[in-house]
Amino acid sequence: MRAFNNRVLVLTVATLLATSACGGNATVPTGSSQVFAPNARSIAPDDLSSILKKLKTDVVIGSTVDTKNGDMGPRAISLVRSTFVLKAGQLLVCNFEDSTGAAGKGSTIEVLNPMPHSNPVTFTQDSKIQGCDGDAITEQNQVYATGMLSKLLAKYDQSGTFVKSFTTDISVPFADGDAYCGEPYAPEDIYVSDSKTGTLIKVAFTAVTGQTTFTEVVKGFAVNKGTGWSVLGPSGIQYNSHKTGSLCNDTLYVVDGASNTVVSISNASNLLDKDEIVVQPGGKTFKCAHPQSTCATLVHSGSPLNAPVASALLPNGNLIVANTKGGNKLVEMTPGGKVLATKTIDTSQTAHVFGLLAVGTTDSDTALFYTDTGTNTLHELKQ
Repeated sequence: MRAFNNRVLVLTVATLLATSACGGNATVPTGSSQVFAPNARSIAPDDLSSILKKLKTDVVIGSTVDTKNGDMGPRAISLVRSTFVLKAGQLLVCNFEDSTGAAGKGSTIEVLNPMPHSNPVTFTQDSKIQGCDGDAITEQNQVYATGMLSKLLAKYDQSGTFVKSFTTDISVPFADGDAYCGEPYAPEDIYVSDSKTGTLIKVAFTAVTGQTTFTEVVKGFAVNKGTGWSVLGPSGIQYNSHKTGSLCNDTLYVVDGASNTVVSISNASNLLDKDEIVVQPGGKTFKCAHPQSTCATLVHSGSPLNAPVASALLPNGNLIVANTKGGNKLVEMTPGGKVLATKTIDTSQTAHVFGLLAVGTTDSDTALFYTDTGTNTLHELKQ
């Protein structure tokens, strides 16, 4: 049996953000491969309390249009969790369009304070993240961003200065996000979802040597081969973790708008081998090479999901997913796939919500930030 990995720091390139929850382990012979049907899982009881129903006040935080070059089209959102150069509580937002409105030409990340009438401040402007569709911040305020057109994952320091870019095995990065289980001296892992190949790539960094390895750990997600805002595939990645003793129990959630599915991957930090998990046609079943270490499970498929891209993990472990077709509808569901609520942001048939971020620690103080590409603004839904 492969030893469980006691650490995880995740960045996802395909859609953004951080999370925490646990999936159960399938009980089949070690080292074997087996196709798992929906709901072959064992987790803690789901919280059936709807947060989305409580979010009744919509507040405009501010414009996301870059004041220097006019980039717009806000996409991914990430949260600064500790103060160094950036300040805890600030928000980073990727711009996907340039000043002419050309999709995939934006190359800026904005910093906004989490309060009404906030003005955007340019964190970075760089052609290495052209088509910026993901941004994520580590515990040390290192920022990773992805560009759909540049086809790069780029690293920036706390002041927005470029550090390094990564290209290996990434065809069309779709977004990114980060997570950390809490183990001291944990090495850093980055998960990149590719909207061209339908794969999930693990970028692992060795803390001592600085060596970087790329491993395609999941393949088979559906893609639609679209362009610009219409691209669909594995995205909306959320990471949920907690520790049991010295062990990190973690779950990675992936939204696939091309198949209208939400998938969970149990013990994601144990993903180590090439094509360790294979998503079967239709996106509802999975072939897992090491199911006692990690495997995938279908959370939800079909209505009310309609070409979702973004997602957010709530403090109570539930998910909110944003549709990009059939109106701008948010869908709240439990890790077990039970739909708790829906909320339409506006009735336009043009997709506007491509970035979500939940903040808070309890049901009573949870709020949800979302990007609006129709008005180029960042909003907060609060109670």
